[in-house]
Amino acid sequence: QVQLVESGGGLVQAGGSLRLSCAASGRTFSTYAMGWFRQAPGKEREFVAYITWNGGRTSYVDSVKGRFTISRDNAKNTVYLQMNNLKPEDTAVYYCTADQNYRPYVVGGTPAYWGQGTQVTVSS
Repeated sequence: QVQLVESGGGLVQAGGSLRLSCAASGRTFSTYAMGWFRQAPGKEREFVAYITWNGGRTSYVDSVKGRFTISRDNAKNTVYLQMNNLKPEDTAVYYCTADQNYRPYVVGGTPAYWGQGTQVTVSS
């Protein structure tokens, strides 16, 4: 079992930055692929980014490429999402996720573990 707790959300003006953190419990954190999803009001949940267990590979949805960076620190059981040049359309609840396999992130599946979400609001 893996428990995920997000932090770092908030209100920011367009063009600003936020860094989301996700603290994971469990001794096997370093073996899990990790990712972020988001859901805006009235919209479907959307994949944002993922990172493999060793950080060797990352992938992003096109709309955040060049602005967001996912990273992880396995010694701290934490994954991060650095968000720069934020836009109003980035406003959503952001969810941290984990799975023992990276495949859900690349084939449009649903990762096994989810955090409770953190709100990100970008004002224009």
